[in-house]
Amino acid sequence: MTQEDGGLDSLVRKRIRALRVAQGWSLEELATRANLSQSSLSRIENGQRRLALDQLVTLARALDTTLDQLVENAADDVVISPMIDGAHGLMRWPIKGDPGMSVVLQRMTEPPPDNPARMRAHPGREWLVVLSGTAILMLGHRRFRIETHQAAEFPTMMPHAIGVGGGPCEIMGIFDRDARRGHRRDAGETGECDGAQGPCE
Repeated sequence: MTQEDGGLDSLVRKRIRALRVAQGWSLEELATRANLSQSSLSRIENGQRRLALDQLVTLARALDTTLDQLVENAADDVVISPMIDGAHGLMRWPIKGDPGMSVVLQRMTEPPPDNPARMRAHPGREWLVVLSGTAILMLGHRRFRIETHQAAEFPTMMPHAIGVGGGPCEIMGIFDRDARRGHRRDAGETGECDGAQGPCE
């Protein structure tokens, strides 16, 4: 066994115990849920028994997690650098744990469009928080003023557009896969990224 394998082995054992304790379960309770003897589970947690794949699958299920999450080695790629689009004042970070999600930071300077035809609608959900300044969210026929440190969440099937309410503002948003794809498609169709409509890639 390599040093890396040994480190992962120890991490998995600690993770099993931490998840059990977080659930408020005794050794006996988890052992019963995983169809193991209490002494076997104790030896697994303490490193006195070899980790068997079938037992790990059963323990993961009993702990309401997956085998992948139980054995994931989080030592790599902890720090993530943003992808930067300087032309549009945009930074984007992928969320490694959920490839369908990404975090976007954008500086906006334009008010939302007056023409409702320029509002977007596409599958997905968006969540955003205003880091500085004031943002205006147009959502269907409604207009929302979002001040610094306030957040908004909405389904993107509702026609929407985002702009500033005065001076420049900075927003950070979390987009699911459908919302991100919708913004990318809209940007591709127009050939530009319009900050007044909201972040795009």
